[in-house]
Amino acid sequence: MTTTAVPQVWRPSGARLVALDGQLPLPRGVVPSDVPPLVWPAKDPGDVLDFALDATAALAGDTTDRIATVAVTVVPQASSADVQLGNVVADGAVIVMWLSSGQSGTVYSIQVTMSTLNGRTIGRTVLLPVQEMAAVVPPASVLVTDAGAVVTDQNGNPILVGN
Repeated sequence: MTTTAVPQVWRPSGARLVALDGQLPLPRGVVPSDVPPLVWPAKDPGDVLDFALDATAALAGDTTDRIATVAVTVVPQASSADVQLGNVVADGAVIVMWLSSGQSGTVYSIQVTMSTLNGRTIGRTVLLPVQEMAAVVPPASVLVTDAGAVVTDQNGNPILVGN
């Protein structure tokens, strides 16, 4: 686990922003397992992207509080091909972490524990699916060379064989 004091200077991309739930009591009959997990959009193994976690709702009622430190653990972390944590920064109640790599077909658990200036400690896990999005696999009916290159016509369309 890496704990980092975070500077308050970053603006995250809204495309990968997940907001934490508030700290309100749960309604009668609802147990924490009924609460859906936090999930970021899928990333490609080759992507190096900023992923944000907004703790504004968890800090509601105290306008003077903000994130002071963040500890992040990536699970699984069995090899260098798994998701790698880069920089971690914060802007008030929003944590931004840069994530890279990952093995296609794996859903990673990004465990985040944050401490605030006023002494709160909040821990959450966000799921991050990794799937191959950059590589396009041609259909089986496409004509390919011995080297695996797709054969195209004069307009750039793949040549299909037998149906």
